[in-house]
Amino acid sequence: LPVLLSVPCPSLCCQCGVPIPPNPANMCVGCLRAQVDITEGIPKQGTVHFCKQCERYLQPPGTWIQCTLESRELLALCLKKIKASLSKVRLIDAGFIWTEPHSKRLKLKLTVQKEVINGAVLQQVFVVEYVVQSQMCEDCHRIEAKDFWKAVVQVRQKTVHKKTFFYLEQLILKHRLHQNTLRIKEIHDGLDFYYSSKQYAQKMVDFLHCTVPSRSKSSQRLISHDIHSNVYNYKSTFSVEIVPICKDNVVCLSPKLAQSLGNMSQICVCIRVTSTIHLIDPRTLQIAEIDGNTYWRHPFNSLFHPKQLEEFIIMDINRVQEKKKGAGAGARSNKHTLAEAWVRKTSELDTDHQYFCCTHLGHILNPGDLVLGFDLANCNLNDEFANKMNPQHIPDVVLIKKSYDRSRRQRRRNWKLKELERDREGTDTDDERQYQDFLEDLEEDETIRKNVNIYRNADIPVESDTDDDGAPRISLAEMLEDLHISEDATGGEGAEMLT
Repeated sequence: LPVLLSVPCPSLCCQCGVPIPPNPANMCVGCLRAQVDITEGIPKQGTVHFCKQCERYLQPPGTWIQCTLESRELLALCLKKIKASLSKVRLIDAGFIWTEPHSKRLKLKLTVQKEVINGAVLQQVFVVEYVVQSQMCEDCHRIEAKDFWKAVVQVRQKTVHKKTFFYLEQLILKHRLHQNTLRIKEIHDGLDFYYSSKQYAQKMVDFLHCTVPSRSKSSQRLISHDIHSNVYNYKSTFSVEIVPICKDNVVCLSPKLAQSLGNMSQICVCIRVTSTIHLIDPRTLQIAEIDGNTYWRHPFNSLFHPKQLEEFIIMDINRVQEKKKGAGAGARSNKHTLAEAWVRKTSELDTDHQYFCCTHLGHILNPGDLVLGFDLANCNLNDEFANKMNPQHIPDVVLIKKSYDRSRRQRRRNWKLKELERDREGTDTDDERQYQDFLEDLEEDETIRKNVNIYRNADIPVESDTDDDGAPRISLAEMLEDLHISEDATGGEGAEMLT
């Protein structure tokens, strides 16, 4: 017997009479959409606030988040604005419709479903348009005001030379700790960093303790007090004092400290200041490191300032073998060579007066070279520990570094450094000279260069080595390429890329 299959008979739409497959509403799609609009009550237009300064969007009530165009984060932010209206429908799909980047418009294409008459499910696609309005966020407003701050870090160093601050500036740039500052102010003996919150200031203080030998203290001042909510508003101040010792300083240690460092000589040379003070004994090449806590327990001062450096000429020099270590002696430097030298001041070439000294620069000095040093034989030392020393233990001359032609080094310097944007009280020629000294120290000391980002200066051509005077130079392998990105990808340099 033949089997009869039940095939649903097409029914007629109750509105227009068009044959349709049977459905619970008994209406065609056109009539159903004409009678029911499932997007009713969902706003088709909205507003998004955007800060031009930091390029962040406002997520109500007061949070600013970083989003790129057509990103998931921006899509979630836009959907949250109509989240209450979407609670009555089922969101199936959402995506951006491309708009011109400068149109200040964001368009979302949404697909929603909703159960309508007699259990029928209707799906509909619609577009929501958002207008991007500019509004400055609170952080940028404080930065522009330049006076609104809640915490300040005052960094000070009681010296006449700013080598430590130049080094500290490069460390801050490398680790990007300046991004949260509202303002950086430079004064004659230090820097002031202003912050919008105490946490950022505390982070800077912790960074300073890890990078330079220093000590700090904090205080706070009450600005306002709400007696109803018991909320206090304070302004915090952190005072950070860096040890008053810079590179190339001659120092006189206390007898107790010199003995604890391995029976070093009290007269030492500071060869480097990083997280510790690096000292070397020019008579024995013995080296030692002093951290901030040790320095503040046994403080000492520099015997000279950089302006008192004098120029000497090497008359004769003899490299000597390493002396036998005494009892309890510490480690010796492997990068220096001990030598005995006869020197004469360039200002006294018409006389026969010479000086004998021991130096740690025997690996770079030869007869006829010019060298900078301090004359201890013809000066009055106003130091507590130096005045109590046996005069026979005080050297006549302490040589600091070899002298090169500065103008030639500046012409051949094919690299550069970045600087912090800060408010200056005023610059003079002495600041420029100190900055050039710091650049020369980078060329001479490879250890310091590892902590500094050095960028290649394409404006200075690379010279050949035929006219090399032996001055230390930084290799191209140690330099970084300075990256320049155009802010507007559709104009300026970016227009060539699009074409």
